[in-house]
Amino acid sequence: MGKRETNNRVWQSLAILIALSIFPFPSSPVSPFPSARAERTDAALVSTSTREGRLAVFDDAWSTINNRYYDPEFHRLAHGQDWNAQRTIFRTLAADANSSQELYTVLRRMIASLNDPHTRVYPPEEKSDWWRPRFVSIGIAVREIGGLPTVVQVERGSAPQREGVRAGDVIESVEGTPALSLINQRLENSTTSASVSTRLRAFAKLLEGPAGTLVAVGWKRKDGSQRSAQFRRYWQQRNLGLRVRGEKDDFAVLEIDGFTRPIAADFARSLAEKISGAHGVIIDLRGNGGGDAEAMSDIASAFLGDGFNLGQFTDRNGSSFTIITRSRSLFMAERIVQTKLPLVVLTSERTSSAAEIFIDALRAARRATIIGTETCGCVLAIRTRHTLPDGGVLDISELDYETATGARLEGNGVKPDETVVIGRSDLYAGRDRAMDLAVSKLTSLEVLVH
Repeated sequence: MGKRETNNRVWQSLAILIALSIFPFPSSPVSPFPSARAERTDAALVSTSTREGRLAVFDDAWSTINNRYYDPEFHRLAHGQDWNAQRTIFRTLAADANSSQELYTVLRRMIASLNDPHTRVYPPEEKSDWWRPRFVSIGIAVREIGGLPTVVQVERGSAPQREGVRAGDVIESVEGTPALSLINQRLENSTTSASVSTRLRAFAKLLEGPAGTLVAVGWKRKDGSQRSAQFRRYWQQRNLGLRVRGEKDDFAVLEIDGFTRPIAADFARSLAEKISGAHGVIIDLRGNGGGDAEAMSDIASAFLGDGFNLGQFTDRNGSSFTIITRSRSLFMAERIVQTKLPLVVLTSERTSSAAEIFIDALRAARRATIIGTETCGCVLAIRTRHTLPDGGVLDISELDYETATGARLEGNGVKPDETVVIGRSDLYAGRDRAMDLAVSKLTSLEVLVH
C-alpha cells in the first residue's frame, strides 16, 4: 500500500469526526465536538483552587493550541501580536485568578485574540455533548434587529412570557445599565475584529451569567411602554434535530438544526417517505451552526448526486482531505436517495460552518436559490476535543477549509441570492418574509414548468 493511499485512509477515518459549528447561544445553541473524541479521560484531575493547578490548566491550554492550531504562524491574532506574547500577557492573570470562573474568563480572553469562534474553552460544569447542547438562559433569545438588542424568541411557559415579554420587544437595560451601552462596551473591549460572529455573540450573550443568579431586565414593548422585571438564569438543554413542518402550498419544508448522523438518517427517511409528493423543497438553515462534515455530505449528496467536490480541509502540516458526495452513506446501509426537486435554502447570520459549505456547494452547482441574510463566515474544523487537567474541555481549529475552487469561506461567508432582513414588525406579526419569498419562488418555477 502506497503512502498516499495510507494517508487518505487515515484522513477518511478522521473526517467522519470533523465537526463544524459556531459558539453556543440561546436561540440556536450548538457545541463543536462529538463527545466520543475526548482525550485523557483517565487522568487525575487537578484543582484550580491552587495557583499551581490554575497554571497547569493555563499552560496546557496555551501549549495545546500552540501545537495543534491549523495556522502555525497565528496570522489571525489581533494587533500584530504573536502567540508567545499572549502567554506572557495572560499567564500571570490566570495564576492570580480568584476562582475557576475567573480562570476561564482569562482563558477565553486569550483565545478571543485568535479571532476564531471555533476555538473555545469550557469549564468542567459547562461541557456537554454537541447533539444535546447545554446553555444558560432566562427563557428568551436576543439578536440584533435594526441595530437594537431585540427579543426574537420567548420560551413558552417561561417567566419572561408570564411577565409579558414578546418577540419584537427591545431590551433596554440590564441591571440598570443601558443594554446598547453594554454591547458597545464589549465590542470596544474585544480583542477580535468586528466580524459578523463577534457582533452576533455580543448581542446573543447580553443576558449571560451564572446559572441560579437573578438579572434585572428592562424592555420596551410594541406600544412603546417600558417594563422591567427580575429573571433567574437557569440551565437549558436542547436536542438538535430535523423537523418536516408539513407541506406549504405543496412544498416540503425541512428545518435542520445541525448535521449529525441521526439527522442525516432522519433526512434520508423523510426524503423517501414524506417528500415524494412535494413539488419543491425549502431547507431552513437559519439556526444551523454546522456539525459532522460526513453527515452534511450525505444530505448534500441527495441534491448534488455522486462525485461532487465539496471542498478541501488542510491541517497545519499541509496534509489535506477532500469531501466528495457519494451514492452510498458511510454510516447507513441504504443508498442515498436522489432528488431533482426545485430547492430553496434559507440562511441567516447564525448559519455557519458545515451549513455554509453545504450552501456554497449548492450554489456552485446552480442547484438552489439562497434567500435570507449573509452567513457567519465561520468555516474551520475541529478534529478532536482536548480535555484539560481540571476536566474542562478545549476545542481547537485544527483544519482550514477551501472550496473546490480554492476560495475561503472563513471570514467571508455566503451571500444570499435575495436578501430578506427581519424587522420588529415581522416578529410582532409572526410574519416570515423569507419563507413567503421561498414559496413564491418555487410557485413561479412550478408555473414555468407547467
